[in-house]
Amino acid sequence: MLKYPEIDTRGLACPEPVILAKKALEQYPEGVNVLADNPAARDNVRRFAQQNGYNVEIIQMGEEDQLQLRR
Repeated sequence: MLKYPEIDTRGLACPEPVILAKKALEQYPEGVNVLADNPAARDNVRRFAQQNGYNVEIIQMGEEDQLQLRR
């Protein structure tokens, strides 16, 4: 099973989560996991990933979300 890198964007305001996700996907184009703790970051990362051809699955983990971005 392939282990995907995890990007922690908790506590960061937009556009930082999107910028970090973009940099991570440039390094790991097969996919990454992104942790987010606010709806704006979650929605912006999801939108960015989908616009760039990634499938996005969001897993709620209490107050946080894990976005699984996959090609």
